[in-house]
Amino acid sequence: MDSQYKSAGIENGVTNDRAKEVAVGKKRKMRGRDFVLRFLALAFSLAAAVVLGVDKQSTTVAVTLVSSLPPVNIPVTATWHHLSAFVYFVVANAIACAYATISLLLTLGNRGGKKGLVTMIVVFDLVMVALLFSSVGAVGAIGLMGYQGNSHVQWKKVCNVFDKFCNQGMVAMGLSGVTSILFFLLVVLAT
Repeated sequence: MDSQYKSAGIENGVTNDRAKEVAVGKKRKMRGRDFVLRFLALAFSLAAAVVLGVDKQSTTVAVTLVSSLPPVNIPVTATWHHLSAFVYFVVANAIACAYATISLLLTLGNRGGKKGLVTMIVVFDLVMVALLFSSVGAVGAIGLMGYQGNSHVQWKKVCNVFDKFCNQGMVAMGLSGVTSILFFLLVVLAT
């Protein structure tokens, strides 16, 4: 009886044509999720790079040179390129943004579903996860140092002076964290 249904093009109560339609429908659904996640990753990584890339704050700090003299007011500016962790963060997010653009185009152009290209994209998605998580960690460590200071090495906290700069850095770190989670979801969905 089984052979009768197989020869008639029926397996498990579904015709072969219907099974092909279901498989194509699943591919389209996956492609839609893939497209949305890649587009969001592109947008969030671009936003994170721009938010920290334009982050700059100038202020005047009173410095006491000698306790018997009045403090001297010194103008200081905080920008992202003064700390190597921030430079790494901006470059990592720029790389992730460029990769998201390229992978989005490759995914849209891969109508045949070539396994080699899909595997390569998944591997690079995983590389982006590692790159972004490491950049968020680096900025988080420096940000925590700026927020709390370090009494053991006599580093004073600076976020009380550069509050706008620190807040903008935290927003960029959050955006990049979301980007890394989006790339992680792409890897999970692909596997």
